[in-house]
Amino acid sequence: MCNEKFNAYAVMEAGGKLVPWSYSPEAMGDWDIDVKITHNGVCHTDLHMRDDDWDISQFPLVAGHEVVGEIVETGKLVKNLNIGDRVGLGWIRDSCRSCDHCLSGQENICREGYTGLIVGHHGGFADKVRVPADFAYRIPDGLSSAAAAPLLCAGITVYTPLRTHIDKLGMKVGVMGIGGLGHLALQYANAMGAEVTAFSTTKSKEEEARSFGAHNFLQWGNEDEMAEAKGTFDLIVCTISADADWNMAFDLLANNGKLCFVGLPVSEMKVPLLPLIFGQKSVVGSIVGGRHFMQEMLNFSAVHGIEPQIEVMPINKINEAMDKVAANKARYRIVLETA
Repeated sequence: MCNEKFNAYAVMEAGGKLVPWSYSPEAMGDWDIDVKITHNGVCHTDLHMRDDDWDISQFPLVAGHEVVGEIVETGKLVKNLNIGDRVGLGWIRDSCRSCDHCLSGQENICREGYTGLIVGHHGGFADKVRVPADFAYRIPDGLSSAAAAPLLCAGITVYTPLRTHIDKLGMKVGVMGIGGLGHLALQYANAMGAEVTAFSTTKSKEEEARSFGAHNFLQWGNEDEMAEAKGTFDLIVCTISADADWNMAFDLLANNGKLCFVGLPVSEMKVPLLPLIFGQKSVVGSIVGGRHFMQEMLNFSAVHGIEPQIEVMPINKINEAMDKVAANKARYRIVLETA
């Protein structure tokens, strides 16, 4: 359809407000699908893209990379999905599909560099989006569309390292930060059979952290509590984006313990080599997840009743929603609903 238009909310320049805007989509490919969008999670990354914090944004920009909707059209070679299927889209739009990482299901570290849904393309803050079918994921019946949306970025971001590094029951797992990522990490780690400890600077979050699956709660920076927990954790997942005492975090690791970063603190970490070597400890990172883990995460969430704590807002309040996320007032994820 040469005159086809998708209606969206776009930001026209770095730091601007989102305004109604229409665009002509790329030509429908044989392997593409059109998704009529019903829900979008609002992620801090959408704010970074809006403000061009990473110097990769292209304007006009249609953000939104936690997308749920219904397939309304398919390319002629699409066989695994059908019109009417409910699907989700995440941060990764496509990858080379041929490197060793892609072939092993790790498209998130594609050697050629994956294509982001909202990097050079338009995302989910719209009525429809056109994407490669292979990076669309079936939403299980046990998940509502609103609950599923944040799982497509926040969920996979914490699921992947937990799934990768929890290799036996009863592991002692700590989660730093009880926010959009952390409140999901607590639920996943609990469901995977770990003994889960929540770390937060805010003592008042203890009750809520326990409701998400934490067995224990430690106030970050409390000298007595930190001293008692020293050397006891098999895995600590850091979900925060602020600087912290990384030596303290490293000291909490047991022998063979791992400190895994999924948040993006703008800081540096000096690793003490003697305990690293003699304790066989590790410092690792993790970025979203590949296609296999994405579908597995959605199915796991449905089976175990894992859902984000959300606030649903209509998409015409998108600027209000973005401002609320920027002010750290979302508890814990905002989901935009398209009428």
